[in-house]
Amino acid sequence: MEITDVTSALARIESGQRVYLHGGAATPTPLIEALALRAIDLHDVETVSMHLEGPAPHVAPGLAGHLRHNALFIGANVRQAVAEGRADFTPVFLADVPALFAAGGLPLDVALIQVSPPDAHGYCSLGVSVDVARTAARYAHLVIAEINEQMPRTLGDAFVHSSEIDLAVRTDRPIIEVARLPLDARSTAVGKHVASLIEDGATLQLGIGSTVDSMLLELFDHHDLGIHTEMFSDGLVDLVEAGVVTGARKRPHPGQIVTSFVMGTRRLYDFVDNNPMVAMHPSHYTNDVNVIAQHDHMVSVNSAIEIDLTGQVCADSIGPRFYSGIGGQLDFIRGAARAPHGRSIIAMPSTAGGGTISRIVSTLKPGAGVVTTRGDVHFVATEHGIAELHGHHVRDRAQQLLGLAAPEFREQLAREAFELYGFQLHT
Repeated sequence: MEITDVTSALARIESGQRVYLHGGAATPTPLIEALALRAIDLHDVETVSMHLEGPAPHVAPGLAGHLRHNALFIGANVRQAVAEGRADFTPVFLADVPALFAAGGLPLDVALIQVSPPDAHGYCSLGVSVDVARTAARYAHLVIAEINEQMPRTLGDAFVHSSEIDLAVRTDRPIIEVARLPLDARSTAVGKHVASLIEDGATLQLGIGSTVDSMLLELFDHHDLGIHTEMFSDGLVDLVEAGVVTGARKRPHPGQIVTSFVMGTRRLYDFVDNNPMVAMHPSHYTNDVNVIAQHDHMVSVNSAIEIDLTGQVCADSIGPRFYSGIGGQLDFIRGAARAPHGRSIIAMPSTAGGGTISRIVSTLKPGAGVVTTRGDVHFVATEHGIAELHGHHVRDRAQQLLGLAAPEFREQLAREAFELYGFQLHT
């Protein structure tokens, strides 16, 4: 490992190469900024990543022909570039991304990563975001690392040995933080419904946002919950400190919280730092359907942009406009469905746009992507209740989902259900 400055490190990137960018709260901002500055001397360089946090200078319009981004999950900072056709979107299950790097579907020339300082044995931790970065660092021909003094040293399968790093730059800067969203009456109601489906001893997949935080607040009277998830945020720390999350009944990894990345505030990062209770693993492990299915009473909780009356779930686009990505939703839905006593839940507010748009629709918008098929959906929860769709015919599904829609949209949905399917629904 050669310690150098950021300009010298990025000078090693050549035209025509594919460059992986470490994502989430581990986004190596100084390296990306240096790449954007160097880009004018390059052509046909492709950057690839999961969602990125912080600024995204590499997708600036003026860099067309020099850099082009390929998002495996679209974050807010690259969404406009994708919408304008200046960047690309690759729909892929999170569990499958590492194989694309390893088996040659998306071979990597360079990996830009952020790590903790090496320990006495030369191992650097990928810190708050292991996900697909561990595989990227292993298979890229050139690994350039930001060694950040403030990166937490997380444990598990989270390490890159200094001998695997070709070039490194040293920094001492705060990890990107994501504040918790305020809770409102709707998210609180959704959270209560979701919590009612969780039993003592269950193992949970979590996400981030007000619905998840509301659900977690309803679990303080539960016992021995476990966590096997692709990510978690600050809300989980409260349950650990209250003795609710113990993992005592969990298998595999009893007593441990298993995840592939975390994103939140400094409190969360201090919690995971050098904490043996938290085992970080690559996403091809955390999101492996067969691994998820080994957990008794596995509960997956995911969200959606809209769901139609037959149970089709759109979670990655608003009509034809790509918004986020497939991520790990279906990995965990299918894993929970195979688990003993497992449950999968789609949880969302019933409306968007300040109450002007129903998220429960008669048909998905033209161009909308189906992330979770009608055959995969089990439970759906909004602030108006819970529907159990698995094993139910489409007329019954439509009736149940109508009851989860905001009251002001139910008559219109009932009319459309009759016009489209011939269903006589009760409002």
